Amino acid sequence: MAEIYIQYFENLYIKHWLESAEIIFCKRYVDDIFIIYDTSKTNEPRIFKEMNNIDPHLQFKLTNETNNTITYMDLAISRGDDNLELSIYRKPIETGTVIHHNSNHPLEQKMAAFTYYINRLMNLPLIEESKQSE
Repeated sequence: MAEIYIQYFENLYIKHWLESAEIIFCKRYVDDIFIIYDTSKTNEPRIFKEMNNIDPHLQFKLTNETNNTITYMDLAISRGDDNLELSIYRKPIETGTVIHHNSNHPLEQKMAAFTYYINRLMNLPLIEESKQSE
């Protein structure tokens, strides 16, 4: 039900911002939303205020850029002069262990985790430093 409501919310509110080009790009995965907006047409406080005024039961939290970098899911997105650079982001509590090879998990789950990391490395336009560390 939550997903249906969020899709309704997107269609009603975010779509009009995209059509007016105030918001240039919007991507959502479950409850994480990544927005790129035109600073000549709108600003961060306005978007944040309008989104939080839509429904009193739905409150958004803002993550700000730090040194021109913001995290979204497992990516660190850095803003350059005329481009965006992607690298892999790991939370400070990350241990580096996915599924131990001696665990009792089915082989399919172990292979799926391994395949995910290989596909991410091969398909994302990561900066070279991030590719090497992966």
